[in-house]
Amino acid sequence: MRLGVLDVGSNTVHLLVVDAHPGARPMPARSHKVELRLAELLDADGSIGTDGVERLIRTVRAALDVAEDHGVAELLPFATSAVREAGNADRVLARVTEETGVELRVLSGEDEARLTFLAARRWLGWSSGRLLLFDIGGGSLEIAFGMDEAPEVAVSLPLGAGRLTAARLPGDPPREADIRALRRDVRNRIAEVVGEFTRYGRPDRVVATSKTFKQLARLAGAAPSIEGQYTPRRLELDELRVWGKKLSLMRTAERAELPGVSAGRARQLPAGALVAEATMDLFGVRSLEVCPWALREGVILRRLDRMRGD
Repeated sequence: MRLGVLDVGSNTVHLLVVDAHPGARPMPARSHKVELRLAELLDADGSIGTDGVERLIRTVRAALDVAEDHGVAELLPFATSAVREAGNADRVLARVTEETGVELRVLSGEDEARLTFLAARRWLGWSSGRLLLFDIGGGSLEIAFGMDEAPEVAVSLPLGAGRLTAARLPGDPPREADIRALRRDVRNRIAEVVGEFTRYGRPDRVVATSKTFKQLARLAGAAPSIEGQYTPRRLELDELRVWGKKLSLMRTAERAELPGVSAGRARQLPAGALVAEATMDLFGVRSLEVCPWALREGVILRRLDRMRGD
């Protein structure tokens, strides 16, 4: 069966087309994405502006055309924090449905964390034991921990790289005072939830997903994406600290020239590095591995599980 996952995220609108059936690994057939950066298109009152809504509708229509061209039998559309937390979310969702016929399912932050955890668990397997997962998106940071496919604890914090950049780091490069203030606030917010996880004991394995962690790992020496999904990739806290400082001193154009850094994400990378470093440090993680599967794969796997139960 050919499934399509339409992910309306805080940074991108991403259509992933896969060939899948219950009990088998989903095989990617087509990936189509547009960097919309909804987290940076919010009005002063937190609403998605008229231009942002129109751009979203056009992008969803284009994704539908790609899905049809590639024979998608079932589309799984969802939206994350940028839409979820917009002041006019209901009106935006209604407009998208009216104009395109697509009914976006809005995932809660906890849903995001749980589905991403499911994807990581399936990729890494049961031998991973107690698994601790971090995911930095454009709008939020997800953290989950558990022994099974469903985590024992999962939280979502409004610490996405796009959100923090738009709200707290206006300069290019950002001012040192802004970096210091953001670092303090990010660490305070993460520290509030650490105790919810540490009471379950130490993890056997720590994994991170998301474009932010992938780019940071690449900068720190991990293999490029051309070497494939099965190539192990790690990120060390000491290396991350070095790169976090370097990134904060660079202009966006300079970051975009670094290996593995996309032009659309270059502006957000200092904030992403700051959140990644704070998360690893406060959770006592010196090294983690990067998992190629994340939220979209989790949505697919959950749908396949339900098909198997029907």
